[in-house]
Amino acid sequence: MEIRFAGGRAGTAPLTWGQRAIWDTIVRTAPDDRYFNFGRVLAVPGRARPLTPARAAEVLGALVARHESLRTRLGGDEPGPGRSGPPPHAAGGSAEPYRTAGPHPAGEHGEPYRTAGPYQVLEAAGALPVAVAAGDPDRLLDELAATAFDYAAEWPLRAGLVVDGGEVTHIVLVFCHLAADGLGAEVVLRDLRLLLLRGSVPGPPPPQPLDLARWQESGAGRRVAGIAAGHWEQEYRRVPPTMFGRPAGDAAADPPIWRAQIVSRAMDLAVRRIAAVQSASTSTVLLAAASAMVGAVTGHGVCAMLPIVGNRFRGDTVNAVTTLSQEGLFVLDLDRGPFTELLRAAGPAALRAYRSAYHDPRDRDRLTAEASRERGTPVHPYCCFNDLRFADLPDASPDEAEVRRALADTALSWPLSQERLNCRFCLHVTGEPGGLGVSLTADTRFLPRPAMERYLLGLESLLVEAAFRDVLEPVG
Repeated sequence: MEIRFAGGRAGTAPLTWGQRAIWDTIVRTAPDDRYFNFGRVLAVPGRARPLTPARAAEVLGALVARHESLRTRLGGDEPGPGRSGPPPHAAGGSAEPYRTAGPHPAGEHGEPYRTAGPYQVLEAAGALPVAVAAGDPDRLLDELAATAFDYAAEWPLRAGLVVDGGEVTHIVLVFCHLAADGLGAEVVLRDLRLLLLRGSVPGPPPPQPLDLARWQESGAGRRVAGIAAGHWEQEYRRVPPTMFGRPAGDAAADPPIWRAQIVSRAMDLAVRRIAAVQSASTSTVLLAAASAMVGAVTGHGVCAMLPIVGNRFRGDTVNAVTTLSQEGLFVLDLDRGPFTELLRAAGPAALRAYRSAYHDPRDRDRLTAEASRERGTPVHPYCCFNDLRFADLPDASPDEAEVRRALADTALSWPLSQERLNCRFCLHVTGEPGGLGVSLTADTRFLPRPAMERYLLGLESLLVEAAFRDVLEPVG
């Protein structure tokens, strides 16, 4: 089965900053770049049922027509992961050239955009294959996400329908990370619900990746990029060159990349209590605690961490379906006494990091090379933090007895291993049915598996102790 779609325009443009950042990450992770596939499952709303496969295909066609990122592929002549064929425009696609005259132009005086490097290729029309299956929608999601995308030849959306007796019960979507990030996927899901329930989405479509790329190459975009670059340049002069050096005498696991996950209701309650009492977000509490634990493991007095930032603070990005998330640079001096003092410093540091995340990766690459040359050693934190939750729920009510009882329910597992990763230490925060989920994906050549387990359990212990030793009375 396939869906047909027809949108309003075609074109080519540079990659946006967010697309460029995730593409660089994909290249460094290949051939394990399926790691970046992610998906969503939508149970068909009751008011939209019964839904036939034919009607579901019509709705999906309208969805792809509305959001240009879902019909944008990768162009360019450089080899790269998952690029089995020529770029679409070279294979007879319908994309029109984008004309640009910015500080990183592809041609002079508005010539068509062409470059050996990767760029966006938006198609006006096409057909998207749809898988149809019965049974468990999560199983279909796993099947659709199991292989890396062909970024030049394949559409950046995989779709599936779960049917029961001829009626569609669930719609499954798997996204290429070049097309959307987690918040962009939520916009897609919202619009899909509206199309199912109302037949249309009110209002014009949000700004599209081609428009965003045009603005980022403009004078106004370069000024924003310059401010962010100033933060990276300043902090790269004082942070440790890297947070995780190669440990002596520890044998790496096989394969070297492993993920450990802790699910802890005790940590969830402790974080929410600290946030409520200290008037902070739960994400800032976790970022501060994670940094403190990195310092405890590595011995560094300054922690440089790369939080993944949604970059949806601007009116032209808040509802965009594209990949906007990028790394910011969070720097925290750790020699501050009690955790409450560290947390007070973490708030302003987090705001500076969030502002630095909306940057041009080309600027960051240049600054990284300059800092490495000046310091005589490669400079890169290789230490990232990604809070994937959408809700922030501070709550001062849990008492110490309740939190300590919950420690008995903490569970630790090892759900993933693979050969390659573009980082050495990646912390992901999720909301799980049993409590707060914190996953640590690490290169065991730099942080062995026993140290990974000690890190996660130590993080839990730090937060529980801080909730009832450092944080005693509500502020105000």
